[in-house]
Amino acid sequence: MSIFGAVDFMEHEQVVFVNEPSVGLKAIVAIHNTSRGPAFGGCRMHPYASEEEAVRDVLRLSRGMTYKAAITRLPYGGGKSVIIGDPARDKTPELLRAMGRAVATLQGRYIMADDVGTTVRDMEVIRTVTPYAAGLPDASGEPCPATAYGVFQGLLATAAHRFGRSDLEGMSVAVQGLGSVGFRLCRYLHAAGAALTVSDVREDRMAEAAARFGARTVAASEILFAEADVLSPNALGAVFDDATIPRLRCKAVCGAANNQLADEGHGLALHRRGILYAPDFVVSAGGLIDVAHEGPGYDPATVLADCERIRGIALDIFQRAERENQPTSRTALRMAEENFTVGAARRAA
Repeated sequence: MSIFGAVDFMEHEQVVFVNEPSVGLKAIVAIHNTSRGPAFGGCRMHPYASEEEAVRDVLRLSRGMTYKAAITRLPYGGGKSVIIGDPARDKTPELLRAMGRAVATLQGRYIMADDVGTTVRDMEVIRTVTPYAAGLPDASGEPCPATAYGVFQGLLATAAHRFGRSDLEGMSVAVQGLGSVGFRLCRYLHAAGAALTVSDVREDRMAEAAARFGARTVAASEILFAEADVLSPNALGAVFDDATIPRLRCKAVCGAANNQLADEGHGLALHRRGILYAPDFVVSAGGLIDVAHEGPGYDPATVLADCERIRGIALDIFQRAERENQPTSRTALRMAEENFTVGAARRAA
């Protein structure tokens, strides 16, 4: 396969392939842009069907991190890493340490953190061999709920712009994915009075959401097409494409899943259907804001207060897109691009 010719290779600075057969490690690190600072992005572990699928994912995810840091004006660039494997079966301390040693060879150009298939506890293992792993657990061992709270702020902005509302009382929200982010988001939404419809591949997780939040549960194959004011994708990406967009029965989309649009043209398709799209790299930026606060004096309450600016950023995007009659996805990209330089590292060299 061609890397330089890949459709998702867009001004990436560096792509590193990691192979350590003794511990079963096959991984890829992608650094998209470092004009604002070291590339930051989570380490995802997933049983990809092919190496091509893994390459596409890491290229798209790393680019998204550049835009996430830029739109929030944080001192980071965009990077990401993926480990090819089943986290339930293949993840071991030896594999994690081997991944940490590989990241250490980049000498701080890339800082990793937890992501789908990895945890803050895994980052503690990795930090035994490299300092370039972020992510602090709370007293219960869970990460700070910054990502979920940031999405909640995005939902408040969505309610204000699309529905002219200052609250979420009685609004219907369909939540796809009840992992750490999705479940915590449900907690915020329930407290705000929203009516929830939820789905997850794990039956026990859905049962818990029904019991704790009074949520209606539907099959994973049905959640995207549930009738709701807002659809909130919080699982894997590329859920909006030519097949799914015509079947949507929501008025707005706001969720934490990365790269929700199968390609950028699908932002226009949502726009033409009159569905307000809260760009995922904006509303999911809480995790990156959390990392920016790590260090002496770290305070989760301060992190969450800082995440509230996501609401204002989202509103700015919505209003500018409306003035210019542009898809919010396109407007958000242009606004982020005003805050970083493409190819800066290569030109400086």
